[in-house]
Amino acid sequence: MWFKNLFIFRITKWEHTPESMEEGFAQQALQPCGGADMQTRGWVPPKGDGEPLVHKAGDQLLISLGLEKKLLPSSVINQFAKARAAEIEERDGYKPGRKQMKEIKEIVTDELLPRAFSIRSRINAWIDTKGMWLVVDASSSSKADELITMLMKTLTGVAMVPLRTRISPVVAMTSWLTENESPPHFSVDQDCELKSRGEHAATVRYVRHSLETEEIAKHTKAGKDVTRLAMTWTDKVSFVLYENMQLKGIAPLDILKEQAAMDADGDAFDTDFVLMAGELSKLIDAMIETLGGLFEHEKLAA
Repeated sequence: MWFKNLFIFRITKWEHTPESMEEGFAQQALQPCGGADMQTRGWVPPKGDGEPLVHKAGDQLLISLGLEKKLLPSSVINQFAKARAAEIEERDGYKPGRKQMKEIKEIVTDELLPRAFSIRSRINAWIDTKGMWLVVDASSSSKADELITMLMKTLTGVAMVPLRTRISPVVAMTSWLTENESPPHFSVDQDCELKSRGEHAATVRYVRHSLETEEIAKHTKAGKDVTRLAMTWTDKVSFVLYENMQLKGIAPLDILKEQAAMDADGDAFDTDFVLMAGELSKLIDAMIETLGGLFEHEKLAA
């Protein structure tokens, strides 16, 4: 249940209850791909079929955007298009040109789509209605944007901004390594990336490698900044902080796994969700405090 990658948004306007969300989501629920559809998207129950589209646990909400996509590789389209072109050449005595080949591929695609297999995937998001956070579990910004766009399409009275802090992660991470001083409640691990400024940026990566202060200082003096850094928070959660405030590689450590096991007498899904939301809320708050607080325009908007 634990999210692996966090894109964090500060909610500045929220005019919904779980009940009003459920009503809106039902109107935009995921539908199977039709014969001519390459892809469809819509809301699906986070907990499983037959469950609500908005999963509620106290002040915490869990939502899932489902995506269904037809599997129709370009190699298959090209294969059928070439066969169709060969038939035309044999019948009419000429080889189809570029424009006609494009038209043939479009016709072949329309014919093959109804027979293509479909696969489903989902993008999960967690909403903290007390702390006013929306957190998307996505490995890329395009996936996070896809969920946010669909949420805005589904619900009115909602506004949010990406999380920004007064001190940029790049400045903070570079300082922590060059001064060999971890921020309170955090420890620095053994993975990092440094990148120089400019159009042709040189990059240095350390993986499971001791981050020696003198060696890091040489890179920073040469104009490189730390753009990502592996860290651990209160010996509970490990993660990698990126320059854009994204947290990747989230992993609960043994102390949380033991706690989850002790609390697993009831619903394991709810137990994991509540534990994750509680700990990651504290982690986000601690990271914001470490980075000097929220960027001023976000505080005003909130």
